[in-house]
Amino acid sequence: MPEKIIMTAEDIRRTLARIAHEIIERNKTTENLVLVGLHTRGVPLAKRLAESIEQYEKTRLIVGALDFSLYRDDLDPAEAKTSLRRTDIPSDINSKSVILVDDVISTGRSIRAAMDALIDLGRPRSIQLAVLVDRGHREMPIRADYVGKNIPTARHEKIQVHLVETDGSDEVAIVNSANNGKHADNQPEKLESR
Repeated sequence: MPEKIIMTAEDIRRTLARIAHEIIERNKTTENLVLVGLHTRGVPLAKRLAESIEQYEKTRLIVGALDFSLYRDDLDPAEAKTSLRRTDIPSDINSKSVILVDDVISTGRSIRAAMDALIDLGRPRSIQLAVLVDRGHREMPIRADYVGKNIPTARHEKIQVHLVETDGSDEVAIVNSANNGKHADNQPEKLESR
């Protein structure tokens, strides 16, 4: 299937450096900052952002991983239980500024589910959202605080983010998903309402 590369490894690196600077500027301090990556690709992105912030601020950040499968409204509860991954936030989030990190935002439903999951773990002072790509098509009134790149897409197009940690290389591509329910790698397409 034809795909169009819209971000290279260098584009991703520069974008994450810019987002890291924006996070520092907006929050003024990293003292009570916690970065929480959403499974799957939000987790390595959160780690990369933390490393970048640490490089500028010379302070160690708390980085966690959040599985929100059981909170999604597009998965059957039995299906959600089979896809569970580990939630690991190595800090109390009460009264902290939590930045949720994800690769792509579209409808906003995944972010809503992630916020519900996060609030079940504590009461943060604030929740912010950082995404690598915003592809539009919102169904919920949710907006990212930090956006790497706005890429308007048609409904039949999907954004595929590949990261070294999960896929062996760094790139972002637009893929035409009007292909009989198959992703570019010929795997069955899951319901995804990012």
